[in-house]
Amino acid sequence: MDEAALVHAARDGDLDAFNRLILTYQDMAFNLACRMLNDEAAAEDATQTAFLSAFRALPGYRGGSFRAWVMRMVTNTCYDELRRRHRRPTVPLEPINPEDNEEIESPVWLADDHTPTPEATLEQRELEHAIQHCLEAMPYDFRAVIIMVDIQGMDYSEVAEAVRSPLGTIKSRLARARLRLRNCLQKVGELLPAAYRLKNEETL
Repeated sequence: MDEAALVHAARDGDLDAFNRLILTYQDMAFNLACRMLNDEAAAEDATQTAFLSAFRALPGYRGGSFRAWVMRMVTNTCYDELRRRHRRPTVPLEPINPEDNEEIESPVWLADDHTPTPEATLEQRELEHAIQHCLEAMPYDFRAVIIMVDIQGMDYSEVAEAVRSPLGTIKSRLARARLRLRNCLQKVGELLPAAYRLKNEETL
């Protein structure tokens, strides 16, 4: 895919070119929104809103990483939704299945592909709950950075561009977010060393 050519065409009003760009990044955008909001329906709405904002803002796009630019739209949309929730807290810790209005035990973004033993399933479920709680307890900017770097694998420079912060700020936020997550997860006792390890990164 010649991304630069597609971006140029999309800026000239080529909707097909813009759709091809969106198809490339829609999964990453949805996953980011889902992890930020912990609600699939809200993540779908946020992703659609972000893509609409991106299309409207294309004339102002001045180059750089298009992926980071799109992720900025998604992140800002999620921030708006989280602020709205803070003003009117109505979302439970566990996401709700719209088909039966029951809580979803294992969110999609933390699901494991293999079939674990019942004991492993219980441990994983408890850990998932702890991770959800710890992420939601973080400031929004910490949460966005740790999701984009440690879960989605974006590099520091792209994240800096996505959230419009200096590289040093991103590294500082990430270090502090990892420390918060580690300290929070340690409260679950022996589950943390058995089932979860923060990936080792170079010293920030």
